[in-house]
Amino acid sequence: MPAPRIAIVGCGAIGLYYGGRLAHGGNEVHFLLRSDFEHVRAHGIRAKSIHGGFSVSPVNAHDSGSSIGACDYILVALKAIANPALPALLAPLLKEDTLVVTLQNGLGNEEFLAEHLGPEHVAGGLCFVCINRTAPGVVDHSASGLISMGEFGRPAGSRLRALEAMMRDSGIECRTTNDLASERWRKLVWNIPFNGLSIAAGGIDVRAILAEAGMEALVRALMAEVIAGAAAVGHCLPESLIEQQVEVTRPMRAYKPSSLIDYLAGKPVEVEAIWGEPVRRATAAGANLPRLEMLYQLLRSLTTRP
Repeated sequence: MPAPRIAIVGCGAIGLYYGGRLAHGGNEVHFLLRSDFEHVRAHGIRAKSIHGGFSVSPVNAHDSGSSIGACDYILVALKAIANPALPALLAPLLKEDTLVVTLQNGLGNEEFLAEHLGPEHVAGGLCFVCINRTAPGVVDHSASGLISMGEFGRPAGSRLRALEAMMRDSGIECRTTNDLASERWRKLVWNIPFNGLSIAAGGIDVRAILAEAGMEALVRALMAEVIAGAAAVGHCLPESLIEQQVEVTRPMRAYKPSSLIDYLAGKPVEVEAIWGEPVRRATAAGANLPRLEMLYQLLRSLTTRP
């Protein structure tokens, strides 16, 4: 039986790191690149990691999906703001039983893919990891690393469990879940306050956020609102998650969340996927989220100024 073919669509920090781990583990991985195509084709991928650095060279680097062809798995690591381009990007990579796993942040990504590809093709993954792309083809992995994966609207099946096994064999901490929607809200408990406040407070890292008592209190209050929002739409997350997420953040030191990096670089920020869609869904279900609503409106203003 032929070895599974894996495509990585979106080769920023997440795509390079997890795709690189899979390739380093001996899997057939193809990377669809844009601006870094020539560099990665010539120099490969390098990763500094708390779990041991690695490099991959040569790399199956491509600048078009048609040169990759049909794949068994597609890992989507583009920003959610690029979703309108995904149907065309993915079309040459699809076959009857391809599983598309979106590793994107926020809410609504699986629904978008299901609408355009069919729900039977769609799964999602939550990357609980501190990782930054520091140069073309180079990533720095400084904390955590777990991927939690589930299929869209159904329990995890054999295709996803086979991908989980490949990831584990490649040194990636991975688990499957039968409740992908709850996992999406679980990750928002961290993403909403830390990504949002890092921008709203003037471009500060997570250490600076937790260094000031008032800011830490705001982090905790925002986390409580995310948990309340999740409960309003049917996902019960424990209150203990607040303390757990704060404490797991302290060792991250001066880590800059991905949304802050995009904002400082003048790139679009995933405001609607990470803040807007959770607000809309939770308030429609009757939740009262005044701090989260205020943060969302502030981020909209900050990221749309000329």
